[in-house]
Amino acid sequence: MSQPTQDGTQTNEAQANGTRANGAREERRTENDRPDPETVETENLTLVQAVKEGLHGEMTRDDRVLVTGEDIGRNGGVFRATQGLFDEFGDDRVIDTPLAESGIVGTAIGMASHGLRPVAEIQFSGFAYPAFDQIVSHAARLRTRSRGRFTCPLTVRAPYGGGIRAPEHHSESKEAFFVHEPGLNVVVPSTPYDAKGLLASAIRDPDPVIFLEPKLIYRAFRDPVPDETYTVPMGEAAVRREGSDLSLFTWGAMTRPSLDAAANVEDEIDVEVIDLRTLSPLDNEAIVDSFEKTGRAVVVHEAPQTGGLAGEINATIQEQALLYQEAPIGRVTGFDTPFPLYALEDYYLPNATRVEEQIRETADF
Repeated sequence: MSQPTQDGTQTNEAQANGTRANGAREERRTENDRPDPETVETENLTLVQAVKEGLHGEMTRDDRVLVTGEDIGRNGGVFRATQGLFDEFGDDRVIDTPLAESGIVGTAIGMASHGLRPVAEIQFSGFAYPAFDQIVSHAARLRTRSRGRFTCPLTVRAPYGGGIRAPEHHSESKEAFFVHEPGLNVVVPSTPYDAKGLLASAIRDPDPVIFLEPKLIYRAFRDPVPDETYTVPMGEAAVRREGSDLSLFTWGAMTRPSLDAAANVEDEIDVEVIDLRTLSPLDNEAIVDSFEKTGRAVVVHEAPQTGGLAGEINATIQEQALLYQEAPIGRVTGFDTPFPLYALEDYYLPNATRVEEQIRETADF
């Protein structure tokens, strides 16, 4: 059991086992040198396979890491993201839970505060609302509440977003809920390489991370992913396509239609596509640097427009790069309605055609 010491530090099982903790710190120093897929052994993986590899790598590396959630044990999870982990690591580290999201996250917070590194799976992000109180009232505040004596190294994984013809509550994109809460990191990978590396970073981070996995692209494509363990730092955007005429900011499943739209107009407009990857902390430097180069911007996300992250990105540009602005900043988003069922799902989600139209409108201003 963890006990705070007189000097304000936290004592727990990990600190008692000095060799294991020190070894983890040494690996953390060196593994930020990310492996190049062209120079190391790789396997072509889908995004969901990369998530599974990321979990496996961290569970092998650090026996404080465990996974918990509904049907994640013998069944391997509804999307099979944990398939095989139960057989290898056993039921004390791959824990099937009742259908009770508040209990899943609340129990994981207790584990995290006592020296473990739990990865709690919410079966769909739309099921996270019963756990919202645990996340924002406890996980996000534990460091501040204890004045740094305790941290909460918790990762909450959830498939999120639309596009798979799922029922109600299975397709929401409510990342802004979590970004608004200080104390939480929010990560949304868009490639298999990033999924594995960002998940490793999330699990190793001393503070809670909401790790949102765009299920529309779980099995949409394969990319080379290094066999070895590595990290991709949180808080760093990636330039997916360089350009000079317009900056397009996006993340998650919207990265692919954004790249398609940029390719469609490349003979007329040179679009730079920035995949933010981490929404909290936001890479403001990458946003501003790109905008200062192009003077025009479009933001694409599948969440509803009102209160979405596009507004925050717009405000960042106004505050830090206003004098470079050549046109109003465009937004291509979902609509301010509940996520629709099957017949209107494709209409609701941004696609390459809508993105291309906004690119042209912003460029022609």
